[in-house]
Amino acid sequence: MSRKTGGIFLKKRTKTLLTCLAVPLGVGAVSGFLTQGSMDTFEKSNQPPLAPPGWVFPVVWTGLFAMMGTASYLIARLPESEEKKKALTLYGIQLAVNFLWPVFFFNAGWYLFAFAWLLFLWYLVYLCTKTFSEISRTAGYLMIPYLVWLTFAGYLNFFIFLLN
Repeated sequence: MSRKTGGIFLKKRTKTLLTCLAVPLGVGAVSGFLTQGSMDTFEKSNQPPLAPPGWVFPVVWTGLFAMMGTASYLIARLPESEEKKKALTLYGIQLAVNFLWPVFFFNAGWYLFAFAWLLFLWYLVYLCTKTFSEISRTAGYLMIPYLVWLTFAGYLNFFIFLLN
């Protein structure tokens, strides 16, 4: 590979990585903008044991979105295939479903509906993780903290529904 070809290849990979990181972080930022002030409502609600302070959520979600973006990059950089297309389609769908959960929970106050939506999201992320893992073990591993956090979020969501 010549220097010129190698440079173009590196630029393309860098652009792909930045795009893959920007998409989930952008989804999180827009969702956060639409639900600003929601942590005040959360902090004032009756909460179950183990509920973290409100500042924890944006920190955790930023890390999770960065890991998701990295996982999607590991898939996106691979040669075209049906498996890759399926994996990235599932990834896009789960991101869209993820985007809507805080709107249902915080803005609408639909705690039970939000819990059902979160179960749907968890299932989609499980399928995405499984599909990523079949293509790239590392990509699959990067999605596991997201599943763990969604499980914890489900606990919080359900008990906030019961307690409020």
